[in-house]
Amino acid sequence: MEFRTIKAEGAPKAVGPYSHSAVAGDLVFCSGQVPLDPATGELVAGDIAAQTERILDNLAAVLTASNSSLDRILKTTVFLADIGDFTAMNEAYAKRFGDHRPARSTVGVAGLPRGARIEIECIAARR
Repeated sequence: MEFRTIKAEGAPKAVGPYSHSAVAGDLVFCSGQVPLDPATGELVAGDIAAQTERILDNLAAVLTASNSSLDRILKTTVFLADIGDFTAMNEAYAKRFGDHRPARSTVGVAGLPRGARIEIECIAARR
């Protein structure tokens, strides 16, 4: 089985010793993304909806570099520093995915890297 790691142009640089994604056969395993602006490396300003959109843009860049796309996502895991943000995150998430409904888990956590309020990771199928 093919196995390789991907460094995606257009996604924020990794803030630790990990790859943007790992490809194994027909599957893409994306590292969690926090709402970093790839141009500045800083957290984006705005509410949880804006941060969710930024993360999905970052994941789209990682998936493109991995020969996949958002519409090929099979499973996401959403980590929220404040579970009270669930409804607003869910609305932004649903808007971006449209009719595509990957499996999802949402977990409330005590903290996230760089003080982020949200992180999303995913598993997708390659094209």
